[in-house]
Amino acid sequence: MKHTLPENTLLQISEFVAEHLALNFPKERWSDLERNITAAATEFGYTEVENFIQHMMSSPMTHEHVEILTTHLTINETYFWREPETFEALEQSILPELIRSRQEKKRIRIWSAGCSTGEEPYSIAIALHRAIPQIKDWNITILATDISSSRLCKSAIGQYGQRSFRSVPLWLKGKYFLPKENNMFEIIPQIKNMVKFEYLNLADNVFPSPLNDTNAMDIIFCRNVLMYFTEKRRSQVVCGLFNSLIQDGYLAVSASELSLQSLSEFTAMNFPGMILYQKTSKKLKVQQQIPVEVPVHTPMGYPWQLSPVNTIVEIEPQIRKIENEILPEAEIPLQIHSMYDKALVSYAQGNYAEVIETLQKDDQTSAERILSIRAYANQGMLVSALQSCEKAIEADKLNPGLHYLYAAILQENNQLDEAVTSLKRAIFLDSNFVLSYYSLGKIYQRLGNVKSANKCTENVLTILNTCSQNEILFESEGLVAGRFKEIIMTADQTRDLV
Repeated sequence: MKHTLPENTLLQISEFVAEHLALNFPKERWSDLERNITAAATEFGYTEVENFIQHMMSSPMTHEHVEILTTHLTINETYFWREPETFEALEQSILPELIRSRQEKKRIRIWSAGCSTGEEPYSIAIALHRAIPQIKDWNITILATDISSSRLCKSAIGQYGQRSFRSVPLWLKGKYFLPKENNMFEIIPQIKNMVKFEYLNLADNVFPSPLNDTNAMDIIFCRNVLMYFTEKRRSQVVCGLFNSLIQDGYLAVSASELSLQSLSEFTAMNFPGMILYQKTSKKLKVQQQIPVEVPVHTPMGYPWQLSPVNTIVEIEPQIRKIENEILPEAEIPLQIHSMYDKALVSYAQGNYAEVIETLQKDDQTSAERILSIRAYANQGMLVSALQSCEKAIEADKLNPGLHYLYAAILQENNQLDEAVTSLKRAIFLDSNFVLSYYSLGKIYQRLGNVKSANKCTENVLTILNTCSQNEILFESEGLVAGRFKEIIMTADQTRDLV
């Protein structure tokens, strides 16, 4: 197809969006790129596309730029019960087994990553409502995230036209929607209240994390999202999704994404008419003996320390994340000097069950106990995590990081009052503990205490303003102060719209 824009311009803009948005537009997709950039230029108020491109490539990328460009460069095409084989597998196989295994703790966590206008997470909520008769007795989390504020706003309103109901089962619209004016239909409150919509840019790679509630997921839906990323960013995102799942958790991608090489970290599981990917513990023995620094994360995903590890271990034949870079497995050098070092490597690889098994002994050191706590929490074993954390605090009462860790697990277990108390202790011990203020504000927000939530946000921003832009925050995922401030401001603006 003949292009209006010169090929060198299209090459420059494709390289630009790959670098700044991690979106992949090879030459065979330049027609799509030209059409979408033209539409974005119009929204930005430009009549000349090349002037818009020149301005965009020479100016700092703001959140507004990222959101508008990403919205135009990706297809916003979704509807209820899309790829029905996925929901049939969910209702007939995955949820029944999950419900049977959770009769005691009654807790299920599902994440719709790249939720667009909300049809997918609401479909998930409907499936759960159909599968669990006494669902009010369960602690259900359905997290729905997207990069677009406008999409999140539409999702939260929950009103849809006929196009969103194409190919849906006959019972769905009549039972779960209320007719509105102009041939629109609104999701019933019981289903709407099951879903929490939040801003999250998957390309930021800040997950798993308690700051955005993306840890210890049983199931993640990430459909028609991965195919847009560059190969390197796709591998980073898949690594984060893998670590966000508990052991034996499932990842659902679209049919068009089943062949992606980056999914080799998972085990493909066949269901009637479709495939889901499961986080299993299958391994291949590989011996490598070159020293490497392995980043270790907190139970919800935050780096706790960067420990030099000399290791020989059984590792999965997959792609791993080393210091924010994705390397082929053959390039990952590992040696082991102790069982603790082996546990560190397993943790960095998201093998939380293996961490627990490796460190299961009575005479744990302080470092081993903390790593076990984090592994328990990321595996969804909250009772064990809480008990271990209480022992750790008893031995080290003045450690603010332990109180923050304890609060994060309490919050995960829906013990909000106790979490507030623990966060206040962490702040008492460290008055500049920015993540404790932030987490406290999130809890106040959930409790409807707007005044206290706003005060916490003010404290967070005040502390961040005293930090250098590149200062790594205590108990953070390696996040620097400047980037964390930007994330907070963007999320708050989106929440105001929603």
